[in-house]
Amino acid sequence: MNVQRLEPVHAPVYRALMLEAYESHPEAFTSSVGERAALPLSWWEGRLSQDTEAVELVIGSFQDHQLVGVAGLSFESREKVRHKATLFGMYVPSRARGHGVGAKLVLAALAEARSRPGIKLVQLTVTHGNRAAEALYQKHGFVQFGLEPLAVAIGNEFVSKVHMWRNIEATRGDAHES
Repeated sequence: MNVQRLEPVHAPVYRALMLEAYESHPEAFTSSVGERAALPLSWWEGRLSQDTEAVELVIGSFQDHQLVGVAGLSFESREKVRHKATLFGMYVPSRARGHGVGAKLVLAALAEARSRPGIKLVQLTVTHGNRAAEALYQKHGFVQFGLEPLAVAIGNEFVSKVHMWRNIEATRGDAHES
């Protein structure tokens, strides 16, 4: 398994995997498949910028040259909150689960966050009731700090989001965790 920062050349496979994610798990994402499918490929390429100071980056996990998981990081640019990064858009399709892909993506995201000067914490949201995702994040040091009711509308239904965070300065040895 190879985990790496995605490049603009990966945009078509990244787009395809994320459209699958939005379609298969609408409760897990704030974007809808329709919204994202309408975006031009250039938008997806922009998200994969290799600029060392890009406000977003995406990490991908490849198995046999196939993209089998992704996780994004966004970095705040506003002065008072630029010490924060947000883990977003994490997805591992069911066909690739159970092989440590999610753990490797979380560890790679934490390593990327640590590589940015001034970043002190990573935060994320996870759909309330998604026990597997919550357990994965907890295993890697994330703790809940709130619950947002009615966070995402799926038709006439709503799901809540658990807000979690992790101090990345507390433990520097995470890159070696399994």
